Amino acid sequence: MKTVIDSKNELIINKSRFITLYYQVNSLIEVNDKIKKAKSEYKDATHYCYAYIIDNNIKASDDGEPSGTAGLPILNILKKESLDHVLCIVIRYFGGIKLGAGGLVRAYSNAAKNGLKVKELQKGFLVRISFDYSKIKEIDYLLSESIIVNKDFFESPIYEVNITIDNFNKIKDKLNKISKVKIINEIYM
Repeated sequence: MKTVIDSKNELIINKSRFITLYYQVNSLIEVNDKIKKAKSEYKDATHYCYAYIIDNNIKASDDGEPSGTAGLPILNILKKESLDHVLCIVIRYFGGIKLGAGGLVRAYSNAAKNGLKVKELQKGFLVRISFDYSKIKEIDYLLSESIIVNKDFFESPIYEVNITIDNFNKIKDKLNKISKVKIINEIYM
């Protein structure tokens, strides 16, 4: 299974500016957060068209463009590449020249293709690890090949970590000896 590497790319077509954002996502909450963030970051844009695939959950949005001219072409690129756990947002700043239905399909398809970076999808876990302050260096060393998504030092250190299954299996015995480990969710990385 394949997914994308988070990326951003820009394309100018007949004076319209198309900004393509790719994200690897694991949930609809992440999809909604990424779309909301794009809308706040690019406030003056004309359209925020997108498509996503998360397992069997598939959606495309034209966001005001003529029906089938934006979201569907983006989705077709995702399907053609056999991607999963992926969100593609194409933001358009209208440049004053109408592209017509065929022109829009080509523009959104090209924007979605442009800058696409693919990687193999690996199963993993979102894990919560709590431990004593004296173990920070040891925990950081054990997690050096993982992605620490959150650190909390309120009462005692608590890390939330994205970790591949293979890596988790290599270090879980050591982790269990020096910390409390709880698997929160199975994810794809």
